[in-house]
Amino acid sequence: MTGCVLAVDIGGTKLAAALVEPGGRIAAYERIATPQPPTDAETLWRTMLSLIDRLPATGLAGVGVGCGGPMSWPAGKVSPLNIPAWRGFPLRERLQERYPDLPVRVHNDAIAFAAGEHWRGAGRGRGDMLGMVVSTGVGGGLILGGRLVDGVSGNAGHIGHVIVDHEGPVCECGGRGCLEAIARGPALAAWARDQGWLGETAKELADDAARGHPVAVRAMNRAGWALGVAIASATHLCDLEVVAVGGGLSQAGPLLFRPLEDTLRAHARMDFARQVRVVPAALGQMAGLIGAAALVLAEDRYWTAEE
Repeated sequence: MTGCVLAVDIGGTKLAAALVEPGGRIAAYERIATPQPPTDAETLWRTMLSLIDRLPATGLAGVGVGCGGPMSWPAGKVSPLNIPAWRGFPLRERLQERYPDLPVRVHNDAIAFAAGEHWRGAGRGRGDMLGMVVSTGVGGGLILGGRLVDGVSGNAGHIGHVIVDHEGPVCECGGRGCLEAIARGPALAAWARDQGWLGETAKELADDAARGHPVAVRAMNRAGWALGVAIASATHLCDLEVVAVGGGLSQAGPLLFRPLEDTLRAHARMDFARQVRVVPAALGQMAGLIGAAALVLAEDRYWTAEE
């Protein structure tokens, strides 16, 4: 395939767009803040178009998008939890109208992250990988046998709702003890405040943990424990080689990865499960864009839906 793919990453705090070359290199990049409420669906759509229009539009090979979920897949009607303006918004259809002669693919942003890390990042050359985003939420995408696994609704790999503590906190999904209810940034910060910490955000929490604040350290241990339990379960189920972890909370480094690794090794007791490696994402904030482009550029591995 020749020509760049227009890749778009839609999140609650930022909108990013890039031109991605066939080999995965980003040739051009733009980003803006996501409009905050009050706004409406069309305002957000026009904001996204204004971002896209900053990039050259000639010679495109296709359009790939990673967007927060839930969504109906592969139709690409999106209802991101952290973007209230879009509820059932026909994102793929609207983009297809704008680019009628190009393939347009829309998938969950965590799945795009996993595809990017497998294609050109920490999972490159590995057949079986889980990509995880630990940030405002906890999501994931699953690669088995070198191909993205979508599941019946496009949500395979959504590790954020694996149960790690059946008596744990209530999750926004309505369940109890989900990984996301414990390890996502806002929930972790709220837990720390209940323990007497005086900060606000997960970034502040990680910074305080690095300075040795005892509650902040316990909070990072709590997140690492929950992630380790979930990854052990996923590894036993899927026989994984690599788990790549990205997102804002992963920037805490050893403060998160050390308790994660300790917990994983305590629970992954089968011989085959002991071989799994948990690594930081290699592509940083570009993983989602590169993965969105892979939906077009490496469609044999990352896009299984019929057009």
